[in-house]
Amino acid sequence: MEFRSLGHSGLKVSEISYGNWLTHGSQVEADAAHACVKEALEVGITTFDTADVYAGTRAESVLGEALKGVKRESIEIFTKVYWPTGPGRNERGLSRKHIVESCNASLRRLQTDHLDLYQAHRFDYETPLEETMRAFDDLVRAGKVMYVGVSEWKASEIAEALAIAGQLGLDRIVSNQPQYSALYRVIEAEVEPLCREEGISQIVWSPIAQGVLTGKYVPGAPLPEGTRATDEQGGANMIKPFLRDEVLTAVQQLQPLAAEAGLSMAQLAIGWVLCNDNVASAIVGASRPEQVRDNASARALPADLKKAVDEVLADVAITDPGRTASPTKRP
Repeated sequence: MEFRSLGHSGLKVSEISYGNWLTHGSQVEADAAHACVKEALEVGITTFDTADVYAGTRAESVLGEALKGVKRESIEIFTKVYWPTGPGRNERGLSRKHIVESCNASLRRLQTDHLDLYQAHRFDYETPLEETMRAFDDLVRAGKVMYVGVSEWKASEIAEALAIAGQLGLDRIVSNQPQYSALYRVIEAEVEPLCREEGISQIVWSPIAQGVLTGKYVPGAPLPEGTRATDEQGGANMIKPFLRDEVLTAVQQLQPLAAEAGLSMAQLAIGWVLCNDNVASAIVGASRPEQVRDNASARALPADLKKAVDEVLADVAITDPGRTASPTKRP
């Protein structure tokens, strides 16, 4: 496993991180989830990403159990706050109240006394940004949080947060967690240039484009049963933009490139993401240990292979920076 610095910080993270958005606590039973985490540790993954909202908070609990007994200093645990974790009007958003209370709840579920990275899961237009930044800074000063990041924030929102942190002497953002893959490149126009300039890394989710870049979805063919595309509770809505025939046809053209390079299609997709040196880590999920091992074997592609992938997907990749957006009101 290779390691990369997280933004301008001194923290090193595994360039492949293990995430449990749509698996732990929902699609995958606890025994299988524990087996996947064990496999992740065995192949050298040290960075684990989750969120309070995943599987209605159950994902954090499963991950906490799976990591029990692992030397805390040997791993990095990331989680997030913003989406509703209960019915109360203050059990959501980025108010001081919710950030502090959600952090404490996440610590209990994860069975740890600190988070290595605490991320604002979306931007909250109903809370003054200064309040949000001060709340995160207080958690850092209390030793409950080591570093602060964001997820799916616009470049203008990240810039505003950096300005406030600079003016008030608060802890700076070190990372952004966007969706990013060879098929979904919306951060490249605005978010990534700002982050690169300001020393902020990307921790990217869905590097395989919800599974589409594995090539298992064939144009004109029925969607395979038991996959994300057919699971309304497991991200079917997220995958729909990639299920157009022109996208699936282009993806099939990647098969010979992967075969010639001796890579699985998943390794090709993850390797493409790792070519970007602003990416500190690519988050992979899994329902079986063998998927973890395959994904963890990915490395940055040679320049000529990355160029070939870009050429195949040039006409179907999503690049509109306007797709980076948060709800205008708390859900």
